[in-house]
Amino acid sequence: MSIPIYRVPGFAAFLVARLAAVFAMQIQAVVVAWQVYDITRDPMSLAYAGLAQFVPMLFLLAPAGDLIDRFNRKTILAASWVLSAICSGWLAWLSYSNAHPSGGIYAALVLFGCARAFMGPALQSLLPQIVPRERLAQSLATNSMLMKAATIGGPVAGGALYAFGGSVAYLVCLVCFIAGIVLLRQVPILHPQEIEQYPEGEARPGMWRRFNEGIRFIWSHPVILGAISLDLFAVLLGGVIALLPIYAQDILHVGPAGLGLLRSAMAVGEILTGMYLSARPFNRRVGVTLFAAIFLFGCANLVFAFSTSFWLSFVALMVAGAGDMISVYVRSALVQYSTPDHLRGRVNAVNMLFISSSNELGEFRAGTSASAFGAVPAAVLGGCCTLLIAGGMMWRNRPLRGIDRFEDAERIHRV
Repeated sequence: MSIPIYRVPGFAAFLVARLAAVFAMQIQAVVVAWQVYDITRDPMSLAYAGLAQFVPMLFLLAPAGDLIDRFNRKTILAASWVLSAICSGWLAWLSYSNAHPSGGIYAALVLFGCARAFMGPALQSLLPQIVPRERLAQSLATNSMLMKAATIGGPVAGGALYAFGGSVAYLVCLVCFIAGIVLLRQVPILHPQEIEQYPEGEARPGMWRRFNEGIRFIWSHPVILGAISLDLFAVLLGGVIALLPIYAQDILHVGPAGLGLLRSAMAVGEILTGMYLSARPFNRRVGVTLFAAIFLFGCANLVFAFSTSFWLSFVALMVAGAGDMISVYVRSALVQYSTPDHLRGRVNAVNMLFISSSNELGEFRAGTSASAFGAVPAAVLGGCCTLLIAGGMMWRNRPLRGIDRFEDAERIHRV
């Protein structure tokens, strides 16, 4: 009988380290948003705060993916957390000294965006090195479930800590990042990192050419391309999170408290599903299950779109969260099983770019659609587009649809 996944040497330390970092990021996001708006009283300042983090990530993901494949991933991850801790310390000093013009905060966020460009791909690339290969899918489910829990608890903790002052909240973030660095040192590497070798006498290609190898790998492998594209378009076209304030105020008439519950509904569905997958992971008919999860996500969002009952809307969002968690579980496992270790950094960097783009552009799509057509038509259109995309990709991408076990992804070669 196999031991519980959390008893695999080093996995618990890795989880707690990552949990501490995610808590710090969530606390910092809440406090920064409140402070920036309190200083400027301009809603656009919140957009600038997000942009200050997204732009450096966009430009640094290529070199980050390349460096993660060439150098020690634990070292790179620890360095990204050191840089994040410096940002938290900077923000704490700005708050404590009351010298916190928005420009100084934006500068700290730009630096934090640089750290995040390395943090995400390094985390995803390191995980397969610290767990047995046959436990990888289960470890991904456990990891995703706990990170979703942190996305609920982190903002709550941030709001509570802000009552004691912004500097206190930022110092807690600083301590969390330091704790993550200390715990990371206790994580043993089970599978040594594979460094890509080039023939003797052949010049090593430049960074952009090496990064393009990761893009070409994704493009030429229908399993990876299909899995990350399906997730991209599902969230980009079908996400309704940006519409929740409109639904809460104008359609469901539940006020701010109801809006908070609606925002937590998807996370509740994701956590419950993640707990189930962590305890009882599956490894059969994974391709069909991925498409089924996207169909479930789209149908649940359609129910939400037409609903005028708060509790029906809440349940619909929970079901959408469950579908999203199953999709994340299958997609993450397929990408990890399909990708050679020497390409993980570059592939995960591209994958992170897809995820970030779907979240940011998805909110922009929902907002502009609601402005043009109204909230309900925008939500209905998004749900229908998700179902059409999923149906079209299921029909066209036979290799992805036909995968039975995660291990089969290793045997699906070029298009």
